[in-house]
Amino acid sequence: MADSFNLELVSPERLLLSASVSEVVIPATEGEMTVMANHAPTMTTIKPGVITVRFADGTTDRFVIFGGFADILPTGCTVLAESAVHVDEVNREDIAKRIEIARNELAGATTDEQRHGLESHLAQLTTLQGIVIPA
Repeated sequence: MADSFNLELVSPERLLLSASVSEVVIPATEGEMTVMANHAPTMTTIKPGVITVRFADGTTDRFVIFGGFADILPTGCTVLAESAVHVDEVNREDIAKRIEIARNELAGATTDEQRHGLESHLAQLTTLQGIVIPA
């Protein structure tokens, strides 16, 4: 059995999860990363995506996150989400609304840097829409 560590997933609205886990896969901005017990101390930004959690008992669960930060220590991981919900709580309208907002912001972008950031965000949301939305 793998070592476990404490994971806390927090959004501004609520504490979504505080549990002993053996592994968590985070959609970091530099690519997906798997965090396990005794991970090197790291702080990373998170892009919109799915966090997959493997609990100490071997069961798994998934949460949709819309950006944030992860603070990783050898003994635990805290994910501070801009917004997050359990994967079962995501709906087509919410994702479509976020995509529309991103498109409107992109249309009003005035600098290349701003356009690049918004294009990247829009691509992440569109990919997320294809991953988590049930048919």
